[in-house]
Amino acid sequence: MLLKSVVFFVKGKENDKFTSKIEFPMRYLFPLLCAICLCSCQKKNKISLDRLQVEHLSAPMGIDTPKPRFSWTLSTDTPELSQKEYHIYVAEDSLSLVEGGNILWDEHGVASDNLIVYKGRMLKPFTKYYWGISVVGNNGEESNLAISHFETGMMSTNNWKGKWITDTEDVNLKPAPYFRKEITLDKKVVRARAYIVAAGLYELYINGQKVGNHRLDPVYTRFDRRNVYVTYDVTDELRHGKAAIGVLLGNGWYNHQSTAVWNFDKAGWRHRPRFCLNIRLTYQDGSTEIISTDKSWKTALSPVVFNSIYTGEHYNALLEQKGWDKAGFNDSSWSNSMEVKAPSNTIVAQAIPPIRNIQEITPVSMRRLGGKHYIFDLGQNISGVTKLQVSGQIAARIWVSHAEQLDSLDYPDMSNIDVHYRPQDNSDPFQTDIYTLSGGIQEVFMPKFNYKGFQYVEVKSNTPIDLQKNDLKGEFMHTDVKPIGSIHTSNETINKIWQATNNSYLSNLFGYPTDCPQREKNGWTGDAHINIETGLYNFDAITVYEKWMQDHKDEQQSNGVLPSIIPTWGGWGYDWGNGPDWTSTIAIIPWELYRFYGDDKALQMMYEPMKKYVDYITSISYDEGLTDWGLGDWVPVKSVTPKELTSSIYYYVDANILAKTAKHFGKEKDYQRYAQLANNIKKAINQKYLDTETGIYGNGYQTELSAPLYWGIVPDSLKPKVAKQLAEAVLEAKNHIDVGLLGTKTILGALSQNGHADLAYKVASQETYPSWGWWIKNGATTLYENWNIDAASDISKNHIMFGAISAWFYKSLGGILPDENAPGFKHIILKPNMVSGLENFEARFQGPQGEILSRWETSREGIVKYEVIIPNNSTATLYLNANKVEFNDKISENANNLYTKALNPGHYTFLIYNN
Repeated sequence: MLLKSVVFFVKGKENDKFTSKIEFPMRYLFPLLCAICLCSCQKKNKISLDRLQVEHLSAPMGIDTPKPRFSWTLSTDTPELSQKEYHIYVAEDSLSLVEGGNILWDEHGVASDNLIVYKGRMLKPFTKYYWGISVVGNNGEESNLAISHFETGMMSTNNWKGKWITDTEDVNLKPAPYFRKEITLDKKVVRARAYIVAAGLYELYINGQKVGNHRLDPVYTRFDRRNVYVTYDVTDELRHGKAAIGVLLGNGWYNHQSTAVWNFDKAGWRHRPRFCLNIRLTYQDGSTEIISTDKSWKTALSPVVFNSIYTGEHYNALLEQKGWDKAGFNDSSWSNSMEVKAPSNTIVAQAIPPIRNIQEITPVSMRRLGGKHYIFDLGQNISGVTKLQVSGQIAARIWVSHAEQLDSLDYPDMSNIDVHYRPQDNSDPFQTDIYTLSGGIQEVFMPKFNYKGFQYVEVKSNTPIDLQKNDLKGEFMHTDVKPIGSIHTSNETINKIWQATNNSYLSNLFGYPTDCPQREKNGWTGDAHINIETGLYNFDAITVYEKWMQDHKDEQQSNGVLPSIIPTWGGWGYDWGNGPDWTSTIAIIPWELYRFYGDDKALQMMYEPMKKYVDYITSISYDEGLTDWGLGDWVPVKSVTPKELTSSIYYYVDANILAKTAKHFGKEKDYQRYAQLANNIKKAINQKYLDTETGIYGNGYQTELSAPLYWGIVPDSLKPKVAKQLAEAVLEAKNHIDVGLLGTKTILGALSQNGHADLAYKVASQETYPSWGWWIKNGATTLYENWNIDAASDISKNHIMFGAISAWFYKSLGGILPDENAPGFKHIILKPNMVSGLENFEARFQGPQGEILSRWETSREGIVKYEVIIPNNSTATLYLNANKVEFNDKISENANNLYTKALNPGHYTFLIYNN
């Protein structure tokens, strides 16, 4: 007979007798005992598992992929730990993971892999799954069972219920629409999920409260080809009784009413914003119900009387309808919604970190210019919005303008960022919010459907208002990617360059990588691939780039051509600004994701698009491997590198990546074809541009020399000669750069990789024009668009385009490099350069296996102490330029001035003597 329960007798205080008893069901006893045993063995069990992720997200809710990826990292006090085995389980309840039962997937692998793709039974939509992972180390140690969870969403566009709705088809109507629906919950809700998809932007409210802390959802896509939805847990908001659901819709990029050179107001997809909402309720009795949108939802215009993602937002507090999103509100004057067609046939989950208000910034100063005029300085350039706390007369109007710079009279000046705006009248001022007061004691205004790039804020009103410095705050907004890298050096200018680069990178991450957060907000492809390593060393951003690669697929024409900005509206960017020097994003970004994460999903997704793209370049190429299709070395200091050279180099890069990708996937014919194509391109470039006697490419400009070196065009035997010419070109420029966008990717790396690291550091640390440090010395907190801060054009003060220097800090000074033969930092290549003039340096990078540390410090005697941490489950090969190295009290003499050592996981210290 099976035992159903166990009775525990509990002693009381009186006479030390058993005074009560507890009956404990057997089905709970086993997991309880397991938990007790796990706790008691904690000290003996030295392996713990961290960073459990599904689809590179922690415990995601509402994912759609039928075969999700699982990943984890190992941590332990035991040195030299590597994973020998793993055991992974997936079930619909956590109890099954402990005691067995309904297991959907049970895989035992004898491997060090810590990125595994699901191979179990088909996952169901709307289901919470639990997964467990345990590992065995190389010395036989066993980890605890680590448990996490994930939740599927719709899984298919066909699972959506109800209708898309809007309020009108008038795209020129300015006020944003409200929508509301009251429901009555007669049974107790134990689980509630809201799934909402919109063309445009939305905010979701339940019972008077905004749901979640996301901003600007959903992220921008090509609306007529793919729409994304977001999932929210709304169980606490919907328990029992009456409830009101409210939605406020904004235009976003879908109904672009502002006019600028990119003509988004003429987009083929353009319509009045619309949405579809499904709220899935699970009741205590096990039954389910779906609340969905249809024409019974009521709608009215909101106080958001104008909203533009590009320019600003206007809000009239006099038009507020208090309680519009609460039960019992009288909506008899509201109209019924209009049912409309879906913008596209595809709806997918928004499986990336959301945009949020990340940092609230108090101004460093405020100038009062009378009772109607104030100027605030945040002290740093950011992307985002301002939050204004104010009181004043009823119907008073306030203009809040945002700028990056001040003019000669110290007034905010937008002349550097409004150059592409083409206003039709004065009703939509650039980067300006307009607020009409209700006359309340204290009112707070923060735009809902807009963001800007700014440091200075000008507040004007048509009646006197009394503002203090703390009444205005800057809200730094961006996609909430996790920081995973850090740099610290003895050179404060270098530290500030690194921080300014991060500020610009984040200011240009809003569900896709952009160029600047004020003038354009466009997904310029060139800026993105130049800075892909900067992004991946500093932030866990793989999901954003995978989403953007899908945007590439949506935008690619049948002949393989991509536009220069992605997303675009189907007309702009296909015949200007594109070409291999810009749109090599299609190859470079998937390849870098593979190198950094060891994850080939993006390569799989983009393999056929890559082929179409490379084949198109081949179809328009000439001289067996040359092309002049592209923009060239954008915004150079002075020397202009031939566009044909740089575009042909990127043609080679794309073909070479395609060949390696084909080899990785076992496509031998493709590998042979594209490897030969890459070789032909390289040969054509060298035949036309390389003088083998002098080692000079073209005219010997810095980009002309550094790009062939960096990208592997130079024959091995000539690399020292070409590198010497590059060094001389830099010396001739008095250790300054003379490059544009493409050259910033290659100049420092080409020098460092070829024996001139000291010179590269001199260039990187310059504080006079032209240099990154020149910007810092002139007050920059972000990177600029032009080396010349007094230039007449291209003068945005928050551009990521010149940000590749940040990756160089990790790659050259820290020497932390992925190995494409063991990607995901399973094997680390360490080639630090202890450059003269820099006393100490530290780089930390949280890779897929754990944190890597590369730190060095030079003593007064010239001895360099070098520390390195190799994470568990990784190995490394260290290369040091040194004639004498001390390690573990043993000194190694290196006749060829090169010290190499294989490293297992652990913390190491080396002493380097260069006499």
